[in-house]
Amino acid sequence: MHRHFLIHKPYGYISQFTSAEKNAHKKKFLGDLYVVPKETMAIGRLDEPSEGLLLLTTDGMESERVRSKKVEKEYHVQLDGIITETAINLLKEGVLIGVEKEKYQTLPCVAKKIETPVKLPHRAKTVRDDRHGPTSWASITITEGKFRQVRKMFSAVGYPVLRLIRVRIGNMHLDQIPETGILEVESFT
Repeated sequence: MHRHFLIHKPYGYISQFTSAEKNAHKKKFLGDLYVVPKETMAIGRLDEPSEGLLLLTTDGMESERVRSKKVEKEYHVQLDGIITETAINLLKEGVLIGVEKEKYQTLPCVAKKIETPVKLPHRAKTVRDDRHGPTSWASITITEGKFRQVRKMFSAVGYPVLRLIRVRIGNMHLDQIPETGILEVESFT
């Protein structure tokens, strides 16, 4: 019987549980926070500075289904500067980003400016203070999962990402996870 988990990946952790190599760089692994069956795999990744919802499973077929373009992934992002409607509209249409040394046109997506989220996950390191200029928040929902895609999309329209939080994958939401940071579920549907 396969097992499925929702976890909160905090800022500063790598989306894997252990490393075969000696940890010379003192990287932090999810295995330092959560205990799951040895055959568990992350569905997709969040880079080290990103945080939020990460799905884990022991079922390779379920991993393929969730990573497909049929499943939406929603992110809340804090941006350097006040994002404009023009930039939001460009994101909605799709923008050119670099993927593996090639130019790639992202698919149309859902994007909008949002207020600062009321309930943000705790983050040990502050983003920055107001002395460095204004920031704004946006929500973006994509169906793709190219390497650092969300960061590259916002950069392409002139707004570097200061904080990136994945809040939803399909019907699974970050706010479903208890304070322990992990929730086992029967399925992801």
